Amino acid sequence: MEDTAGTIRIRPGGPADAQAVLDMLDGAVAWMNARGNTEQWGTTPFSRKPDGPQRVRRYTSENSPFVAELDGSPVGALVLGLGPDPSMPIAPAGEPERYVRLLVSDRRHAGLGVGAALLAHAVEQTRHARVGLLRVDCWAGGGGALVAYYERNGFVRTDTFLHGDWPGQVLARRVE
Repeated sequence: MEDTAGTIRIRPGGPADAQAVLDMLDGAVAWMNARGNTEQWGTTPFSRKPDGPQRVRRYTSENSPFVAELDGSPVGALVLGLGPDPSMPIAPAGEPERYVRLLVSDRRHAGLGVGAALLAHAVEQTRHARVGLLRVDCWAGGGGALVAYYERNGFVRTDTFLHGDWPGQVLARRVE
């Protein structure tokens, strides 16, 4: 994927990327809050949440993390798991699946297709594993803009859920 600044390259991630992912999450919270969205991820930066840094370390060590780089700098991250986060009220798929546990991009590079490139990589990883289902869950509030984003990237709505008072949407994509 090309842009005027360079090429987005996706590489395997790991524990050494935890701080970069945490910084992207903090930036995403600030970006959302500046636009009036305080419901999706709250107002507290991930780095200041009691479980925030530990959660990111788990993401980068217990799952399959990938990092998108632009000109050698991290600009996005994707974490694939074998199913949804156990803390979420989401029904099992009933078949082998890959599950997007985290998708975040550096908001300073918004509009360059970082998220779409990472989702395309998730599809390829799912296909490579010979698994036919890729799922993701996301915040369904705010007029459904995030749900629509995933739909534009080939996912279809399946189940809705509530996590406390946080409205969620599960989406799926078949992989051939």
